[in-house]
Amino acid sequence: MNSYTVRPAKTSDVHAIRNLVRPLAEERILLDKEAVTYYESIQEFLVAEDAEGNVVGCGGLHVIWEDIAEIRTLATSGELRGKGVGHVLLSGLLKRAKDVGVSRVFCLTFEVAFFERQGFKVMADQSAVDPAVYQELLLSRDEGVAEFLDLARVKPNTLGNTRMIITLN
Repeated sequence: MNSYTVRPAKTSDVHAIRNLVRPLAEERILLDKEAVTYYESIQEFLVAEDAEGNVVGCGGLHVIWEDIAEIRTLATSGELRGKGVGHVLLSGLLKRAKDVGVSRVFCLTFEVAFFERQGFKVMADQSAVDPAVYQELLLSRDEGVAEFLDLARVKPNTLGNTRMIITLN
């Protein structure tokens, strides 16, 4: 198995991140974002590098409340899918979640089997937060929060996606 190094993303990685996301956006698996969006959230991202230092994967962790965060934009290069890049990135993102005090992490994904292998479960109950927190989250302008809350205005973005969640130990 190949080994990959996972590290915090830098602004100089934005071009590589966009190149990883673009083919998946064309397949309607991920949403494409403007460069400015990646720069604004670069501190949320980790990247995976191969032995030659090429960025071969990326993923972000976006905290939405005291105890819950979202995995965002988990992508690997097409030729390395199934080679462990996604696994090492997700492990790094879940460690980061623990480090900042988050106990639950969710994602919206088409890759159900991958996330199940990592311990995620399909969210049977859409009310993963209590009503008071739900009301607070409604104040957020973040599209990912709206997707988590399953708000009607983001339905076109989430068609076919499965909501999954993991509770961290």
